[in-house]
Amino acid sequence: MRRTIDWSHHTLLAADAASAGKARDFVGLHLLAHGLGHLEEDVRLVVSELATNAMVHARTAFGVTLEGCGRSVLLSVQDGSTTLPARHSAGDLDLGGRGVSIVEVISRDWGVNEWPGRGKSVWALFDARADVLSSALS
Repeated sequence: MRRTIDWSHHTLLAADAASAGKARDFVGLHLLAHGLGHLEEDVRLVVSELATNAMVHARTAFGVTLEGCGRSVLLSVQDGSTTLPARHSAGDLDLGGRGVSIVEVISRDWGVNEWPGRGKSVWALFDARADVLSSALS
């Protein structure tokens, strides 16, 4: 199925400690610019998890893409590793291991696109309409 992209923003970030914050600022800025402030907290959390995974596990520069597609917002983080993300059973005192579970709970859907020999893109989809969010929370 082909999707229509209404708008798209992309940035490339280095694999360093400041990049997760830059990724959060990037998505926050563009969500506000498109009148989607109600998604900011969720998308910022998910991009933080995906960016951290790219830095810790892929150890490569990574791209962040944010797209408006009709009534949805698509976030994707592309890195140079072919290793797929995996869910871990984090203990109560563990400092990590919850990223994939957080992405799964917060986004409407998520997945991975693989590019053999070149890396992968981990994506998360969000409902853009505020009324969908409030009815889901009721």
